[in-house]
Amino acid sequence: MLQLRLLTWDVKDTLLRLRHPVGENYSAAARVHEVHVQPEVLNKSFHQAYKAQSKHFPNYGLNQGLSSKQWWADVVKQTFRLAGVHEDRLLATIAESLYQEFCSAQKWELLPGARETLRQCHQLGIRMAVISNFDKRLEKILSHCNLRHYFEFVLTSEEAGFAKPDQRIFQKALHISGVAPHQAAHVGDNYVRDYRAARDVGMHSFLLRRAGPANNWELEVPKQHVLPSLTHLLSVIEKG
Repeated sequence: MLQLRLLTWDVKDTLLRLRHPVGENYSAAARVHEVHVQPEVLNKSFHQAYKAQSKHFPNYGLNQGLSSKQWWADVVKQTFRLAGVHEDRLLATIAESLYQEFCSAQKWELLPGARETLRQCHQLGIRMAVISNFDKRLEKILSHCNLRHYFEFVLTSEEAGFAKPDQRIFQKALHISGVAPHQAAHVGDNYVRDYRAARDVGMHSFLLRRAGPANNWELEVPKQHVLPSLTHLLSVIEKG
């Protein structure tokens, strides 16, 4: 059995996922103001806007003078502009409402086995924390989803100033916990940002299998490090 003193977690698409696609959420927020845009159109434009914003202003543009809230507002506005909606005052109102709405538990659902696995790890006395590429709303989201109490601390990329796969966010978590890398493990759904990045700092790591076909990177992961579901975690830890 692995002698772990710390287990860190990714959150989005590892413990929590959106209840509905982004486009559906954006479309519903627009309908409140009698603006009608198809969810499929908004879903496509969101991915374009998000990709461009992430490229030009990585990690919420913190090093370029942006706040995470402004970063998201710009993503929302550009999403609607690409979908043909251009009224600035309306877009600012929609952006503000969406920013608040995504803090609520109603927008999120737990992945299968998430709560039970966290509860079992907690009962075994395993210290747990979060390492997530997320903004400062994550604390509130975890609280609203009744998960926050499982974690000693929540380290977001906004707070750390570094985003996974940067080794410094993992090193900061290890420093906060006072745990050596070989006594810690990380769980996430992304090969580069979670599995590989944690191992590069000397931690153990486990990769939660995503739905659909595996990509080439994931095929390189030893089977004993792959979690078909979160409920497999404890048995994998016990096997060492």
